[in-house]
Amino acid sequence: MAERLLTTSKAISEAIAQEMQRDENVFVMGEDIGAYGGIFGATEGLLAEFGPERIMDTPISETGFLGAGIGASMEGMRPVVEIMFADFTGVVFDQIINHMAKIHYMSGGNVKIPMVVMTAMGGGYSDAAQHSQCLYSLFAHTPGIKVVIPSSPYDAKGLMTQAIRDDSPVMFFFHKGVQGLGWMTPNPRATGPVPKEAYTIPFGVADVKREGQDLTIVSVGLMVHRSLDAAEQLASEGISAEVIDLRTIVPLDKQAVINSLKKTHRLLIVDEDYLGFGLASELAAIAAEDALDYLDAPVKRLAVPNVPIPYSRPMEKFVIPGVESIVEAARKLVAG
Repeated sequence: MAERLLTTSKAISEAIAQEMQRDENVFVMGEDIGAYGGIFGATEGLLAEFGPERIMDTPISETGFLGAGIGASMEGMRPVVEIMFADFTGVVFDQIINHMAKIHYMSGGNVKIPMVVMTAMGGGYSDAAQHSQCLYSLFAHTPGIKVVIPSSPYDAKGLMTQAIRDDSPVMFFFHKGVQGLGWMTPNPRATGPVPKEAYTIPFGVADVKREGQDLTIVSVGLMVHRSLDAAEQLASEGISAEVIDLRTIVPLDKQAVINSLKKTHRLLIVDEDYLGFGLASELAAIAAEDALDYLDAPVKRLAVPNVPIPYSRPMEKFVIPGVESIVEAARKLVAG
């Protein structure tokens, strides 16, 4: 029997639909998530199945509807709230960082916040400085929030199902470039086999997308795809790269990275978030603190420099890690 193939966007929508069928407390709200199906397709088809009382298009008032989601979750519901772009989370920092993340702790564990905030991240199509950021490191830095970043249709469905069932607040970041949208740059890995039945993928378990011997490349989101493309090119040059997809950064599977370094002895971190004070720095610190004895070369971080994402296509391509820059960094790391 042929495998059933879905795009990442359809896999996310299917996960939400199955959880809504299973649990009447699950509902969705956000801008253009109803009739439009979400501008990146993550809620496509849900309005027709569940109606406007459970699939709620909201005004352009992120603070208002995310706050409503927090209140609903405190009363036992399980909202999925879409913030259209990760960049727009700046509007709701107080709600996310001071309320959603802290109510469980400040209530002495008596109040749960079982909600998912999903949002689109990443550049690659000239949407400029306010619509192209990733920003997941900001939320990984905040205690009380789980941070999920799928890179494939299979992972997206399993991680979204797990996120909706989790009793903690979850930030679910999907990259526009892995959604499988027709108007984006074609990405063959944005479509893949996805089981029809519901399933979960546990948080804090990284996935080795490609095994290798000469260096470890650690990444999330679209950068996993570019790392795999780079690994294929490196293999033709005789360099064997292991590619690890973290899948979640809170909780973070440190042991998967350490175990890989015991074998490869070199670490290249590829990150589409900013270089300074972010995921790349955290992974480098883990390598220094817990795996220094296994390293044969300094850790290399390849991430977006600390500048706004440019509108200009050539400049945007220059600041976001690409296949060519990953290959170049890997060559130098192995040669060094």
